[in-house]
Amino acid sequence: MMIFGRAIRSQVIRKWSSILIFAVVVVAVPASCQQDHPIVSPEVSADNRVTFRVRAPYAKEVSVPIESIKTPLQLKKGDDGVWSGTTEPLEPDYYGYSFDIDGVSMSDPLNPLMKTNLLYAGNMVHVPGPSSLPWEVNDVPHGVVHHHFYHSQIIGDDRDFFVYTPPKYDPRGKTLYPVLYLLHGFSDDASGWTAVGRANVILDNLIAQGKAKPMIIVMPLGYGELEFVSRASTGYDRTALRMSSFDKFRDALFGELMPRVEAAYKVANGPNARAIAGLSMGGAESLYIGLNAPERIGWIGAFSSGGITGDPQKDFPAIGPKANSQIRLLWIACGKDDRLLAPNQKTIDFLQSKGVHLTWTETSGAHEWPVWRRNLSVFAPLLFQQK
Repeated sequence: MMIFGRAIRSQVIRKWSSILIFAVVVVAVPASCQQDHPIVSPEVSADNRVTFRVRAPYAKEVSVPIESIKTPLQLKKGDDGVWSGTTEPLEPDYYGYSFDIDGVSMSDPLNPLMKTNLLYAGNMVHVPGPSSLPWEVNDVPHGVVHHHFYHSQIIGDDRDFFVYTPPKYDPRGKTLYPVLYLLHGFSDDASGWTAVGRANVILDNLIAQGKAKPMIIVMPLGYGELEFVSRASTGYDRTALRMSSFDKFRDALFGELMPRVEAAYKVANGPNARAIAGLSMGGAESLYIGLNAPERIGWIGAFSSGGITGDPQKDFPAIGPKANSQIRLLWIACGKDDRLLAPNQKTIDFLQSKGVHLTWTETSGAHEWPVWRRNLSVFAPLLFQQK
């Protein structure tokens, strides 16, 4: 768990301690029974069906909400107190899930593959696919993911960030690399794009295939106000708090993180060698930061981003045709079933009315990681290309 603010962690622990205790009571059975009847969960079959199991002898109802699946999978109880159920064949990917036991959400105690999240932690199940899928680990040269910590004077806390360096990166060499600042979504932590999004694996494959330029990726913690991500704050619904978080994060990005990265890594300077992109909240931050500073950032991507204040004229007061000579790429994407499709369309309509050139991509899917992995797989090859 990263160091980013003990206050938030203690709030979450106090808030959910009673629920966690209840959840343990629900599923706890004598250790001897567990040893006599070992169970496996999740279990992926050759035809891509996934079976989930959980021992909960006193539960009345158990289901499994699964990412990308509209209806939770209903489990049935066996005579041994084990609930189980099997999906239809799933498309190869990584799927987030959790157990819902009598209305209490909990992680799968038998699965070590976690879906990290500050508010809604769960598990993932990997349905393997062909090597052509960009998030599958292949026998190609691999980059390195570095984990850093620092104290932010601007935000006033200790926080972390991750840096991906591509294969053949030499800290003593002369080669300078362009950099992508890749931002997570609301309730994610700084590890979201590597632990769940598979960003390092995706770039390894794209670079090996010659589809993407070798680049450095910086993945910071995206909150400027820690109260913003507190479970008790309903932060995203509070516009003033949201914008204060965005503003402080922007100031820390420009004033602390970028100088730190550019001093420690072989990074090419200037807007043509600097990109920003993100998902959901991170997409909104990317638009807010990038479109208001085209002299500093030349490549912008937004995946399933929501409204910022909801008033594009207020969010981007100076945007206009001049930006077309500064921004090399403005790439906006959203899933057809995403609840944020309408806000994205509103932003696009506004930018086009101002004469701003952009690329709009509407994909299948909702507000979920399988969509964002595919977004990154398409967006990354477009970066830092000569025009």
